[in-house]
Amino acid sequence: MVTALAWLLVLAALLLPNELARVTPWTFLRIPVEAILGVAVLLALPARPRRLVAILGGAGLGLATILKVVDIGFFTVLDRPFDPVFDGSLFDPAVVFLTQSVGRAGAIGAVIGAVLLVVAVVVLMTFAVLRLTRQVVAHERTATRATAALVLAWFSCAALGAHVVPSAPIAASDTAMLVKGHAVQTRASLRDQRAFEALAAVDAFRDTPGDQLLTALRGKDVLLTFIESYGRDAIEDPLYAAKVGAVLDDGNRRLAAAGYDSRSAFLTSPTAGGGSWLAHATLNSGLWVNNQQRYRTLVSSDRLTLTSAFRRADWRTIGVKPGVTQAWPEGRFYGYDRVYDAYNVGYQGPPFPLATMPDQYTLTAFERLEHSTPGRAPVMADIALTSSHAPWAPLPHLIDWNDVGDGSVFGPMATAGESPEEVWRDRDKARDAYRRTIEYSLSTVVSYVERYGDDDMVLILLGDHQPAPFITGDGATHDVPITIVSRDRAVLDRVAAWQWREGIKPDPGAPVWRMDMFRDRFLSTFS
Repeated sequence: MVTALAWLLVLAALLLPNELARVTPWTFLRIPVEAILGVAVLLALPARPRRLVAILGGAGLGLATILKVVDIGFFTVLDRPFDPVFDGSLFDPAVVFLTQSVGRAGAIGAVIGAVLLVVAVVVLMTFAVLRLTRQVVAHERTATRATAALVLAWFSCAALGAHVVPSAPIAASDTAMLVKGHAVQTRASLRDQRAFEALAAVDAFRDTPGDQLLTALRGKDVLLTFIESYGRDAIEDPLYAAKVGAVLDDGNRRLAAAGYDSRSAFLTSPTAGGGSWLAHATLNSGLWVNNQQRYRTLVSSDRLTLTSAFRRADWRTIGVKPGVTQAWPEGRFYGYDRVYDAYNVGYQGPPFPLATMPDQYTLTAFERLEHSTPGRAPVMADIALTSSHAPWAPLPHLIDWNDVGDGSVFGPMATAGESPEEVWRDRDKARDAYRRTIEYSLSTVVSYVERYGDDDMVLILLGDHQPAPFITGDGATHDVPITIVSRDRAVLDRVAAWQWREGIKPDPGAPVWRMDMFRDRFLSTFS
């Protein structure tokens, strides 16, 4: 029985795909070429090197299995495989996410459990391969004949293209292809930094004088406002489109009644499911920032950002970042005159997981601290609205703006409804919670513009990325909606050549730009 379990463990590890969508019972009814080659090598070696190869092979297979599981997690959450070069730096944000979702004790327990699981898988896989090696050697003649038969069967199935299901060829080589793919990815990642530095060195606006920048927006307050996880699926997927669309249609009517007009399209984000800072950096810098190394290289450079262009042109530049809960030196790179984070906006209400505070309080604080200040210069504000950040529970709701105060009024909302753990145990509940947070964020922005907007306000409203494939399903694009709202017809006439659609909801045929194209087109259009 122990030998049978060892075979099952090794074969399951070899046949396990690195994407959850490809995992079916039929996936494990295939012939792994790695097992055939492994047995052949072990049979050909003398006793001492055979044992060493078995130990190394078992440990390597254990690590490859862990890599497959990590890939499954990355595909499920971020819609891409794990990058061994860049993604180690995501460990800290992951721990922060766990801490704010399930508490410090739960996060520590999860980290300890993950470490123990890695050790257990490597050790068990090594012992399994050693046991099977002894069995193969003890039955050498039978093992040799079986290996020869399996070689013939594998090559026959490969030549015929035989499949048990469309995504699972009988002649399997999943683990070998995984290792090869990550090796190629690692080499490409190591070369990427030099290529990115060369791209960053080219900047058409680097030396443009401030009096020539953004001349068509003089005197305007420009609010660059990101809604967390507001992706194309929120307005087109049948799971969300009807109710989110109703909020957008109502928003159109209300904004029109207040004298505003708007234009909308889509941007393709460099990330999905997470990594909001990559999207913010891409839009601001005009460079495609799709990994952590590119981000670190960018924020240590003197690249002109959209924010710093406004600052050069004599706007007061503000970063409103309620999700920032620790030191954030990147604020200097972006060129903010002032950064408002989770701790310096006067919020006395309860914390909301990852969001820290409701969007309504974030906008109220901006209004009180900057927008309503008498005698001020025009403001360019980069605002991150985080209520729609996973785990989407608990959910705040819109209240009278006069009642927001110091945020303590939101206390009952932080304990109402289901907990994040309860929501995430049920995919349908998680999807419903996601939709409702997007509705809340959109309604809050529309209500803010109605109440505090004026003739000099220009709102640029967009998503940072799509939510995780857990919410969108497989195959979703990386597109996010973007909208420009203004009472000044001259502002919208400037973007007429962009051919964006009227209203705050882009239709399916609206233009789609890569997010890194926005900075240069915006600066060219308004300068």
